[in-house]
Amino acid sequence: MNARRKIAADKAAPVETWRLRLYVAGHTPKSLLAFANLKRICEQHLEGQYRIEVIDLIETPQLAKDDQILAIPTLVRKLPEPVRKIIGDLSNTERVLVGLNLIAAPRSGA
Repeated sequence: MNARRKIAADKAAPVETWRLRLYVAGHTPKSLLAFANLKRICEQHLEGQYRIEVIDLIETPQLAKDDQILAIPTLVRKLPEPVRKIIGDLSNTERVLVGLNLIAAPRSGA
């Protein structure tokens, strides 16, 4: 992975582009899994409306300060605002969708 690799989902200008930044540390299994999970979720739920930027903190550790990254992997939703963060390998699809505000959080029963 490059330090600042960008993946454009679609060359056409979508109505709303989601800007997602994934902070990882090298090519660890957890980092690769987080990227694969994020790409799958974006392809299924944001088809043609997303841009992923991967930041490898092994190569550019100073970039962690910008988004106040305390753990990795961390996904940061830059757009649409507000900024949101999800920590982990993104394997829990429902948790990621709720974290990105793509679906409503499940209500707890009373």
